[in-house]
Amino acid sequence: MPIKTFKPYTQSRRQMSVSIFSDITKKSPEKSLIKIVKKNGGRNNTGQVMVRFRGGGHKRFYRIIDFKRDKFNIPAEVISIEYDPNRSSRIALLQYKDGERRYIIQPVGVKVGDFLMSGPDAEIKPGNALPLVSIPVGTFIHNLEFMKGKGGQLVRSAGAVAQLLAKEDDYAHIKMPSGEIRLIQVKCYATIGQVGNLDHENIVIGSAGRNRHIGRKPHVRGTAMNSVDHPHGGGRGRSKGNNQPRSPWNQPAKGFKTRPKKIWDWVIVSHRNKDRTHSHY
Repeated sequence: MPIKTFKPYTQSRRQMSVSIFSDITKKSPEKSLIKIVKKNGGRNNTGQVMVRFRGGGHKRFYRIIDFKRDKFNIPAEVISIEYDPNRSSRIALLQYKDGERRYIIQPVGVKVGDFLMSGPDAEIKPGNALPLVSIPVGTFIHNLEFMKGKGGQLVRSAGAVAQLLAKEDDYAHIKMPSGEIRLIQVKCYATIGQVGNLDHENIVIGSAGRNRHIGRKPHVRGTAMNSVDHPHGGGRGRSKGNNQPRSPWNQPAKGFKTRPKKIWDWVIVSHRNKDRTHSHY
């Protein structure tokens, strides 16, 4: 997917880059596969802001994506490649032999006219979904299930890819995009190949207005606030009041561990930080 740049006729255009959408074959979404999702602006069900600096942005329909790929042993033809405003990757519209249509995340190399299938006996090619027990060691995968039957939850963003390193008893060793090596049950499904739209990481937002269009509000520094709003606020000049870096709720922000030890931490064979564990890979 090529990236388009601009002549610097304004300061914001100087660094901005956009996708030219040359891979899109259909502009309007499938009406039976969209739904309205109300925006919450980072607020929970009581109206309290849980995630700051979110809100606004362009209206958008949610495209219902088939992460489970549970329509087994039925061939499906790719009839269109579409843009999805809710995710960084492109989506592909599949039409099965029985007439049903479903959206999936578009892998690299999948194009209109291809036939895909899911199931234990599917061919090992990009876009097909199989259980890990049926996938050869060394294969690149995405849309990986964390729990059997729940649908793909891991490795779904543009350009993401994981690799099946080994299979031992009921678990497979998966190398995640972060470098972490994790155990996943071999009964879980994954899709062959790498997620498409590889040039997404090269896009430069370039302007504040474009960020607001996405739904991101300006991120305000704590030192720019009043002392009633942030522990770093107030004072004379640029100073955080001789405080250690901390959040608005007075929680230390650097080096303080906040994540509780999960009961499933044993599934991590090698952490992203190689100093934490000794990996055999």
